[in-house]
Amino acid sequence: MRILGIDPGSRITGFGVIEVKQGRIQYVTSGCVRVSGSDFPLRLKEVFDGVRQISQHYQPDCMAIEKVFVHKNVDSALKLGQARGAAICAVLEQALHVYEYAPTEIKKSVVGKGRAAKNQVQHMVTVLLNLPGVPQEDAADALAVALCHAHTHSALQRLGKNR
Repeated sequence: MRILGIDPGSRITGFGVIEVKQGRIQYVTSGCVRVSGSDFPLRLKEVFDGVRQISQHYQPDCMAIEKVFVHKNVDSALKLGQARGAAICAVLEQALHVYEYAPTEIKKSVVGKGRAAKNQVQHMVTVLLNLPGVPQEDAADALAVALCHAHTHSALQRLGKNR
């Protein structure tokens, strides 16, 4: 099973692709879709196009994405939600299943605690995937989303449930 993990953002959308074969998780690729400009609808289109291109190239079986949360700024959360929607729509063209995870759920799955710092997530992603170097923050977050789905999917399969 090949999983595309997405850490959505209106300026930087992280992506990570992993593959699960016979219970082993392998790193495929990761990076960021960086968008610029002040025209927000055009930035959303860039997110859509970038995620669609990644999905078409790496042919994942499903996508896992971080849920929106409101920290302090409601406007930022709304923009994040729209970028998230653009990323979701990009993979729905390929009829992929989309799985959503809360930030605390992702961190707990990868680090062991739901309030882990970003550098802890980066460290654990590097260790779990045996990477030669530490990935950029947004790419590490996206890989963490993909790892969270791999762990959740595996646990549910052992319990005889599908997700």
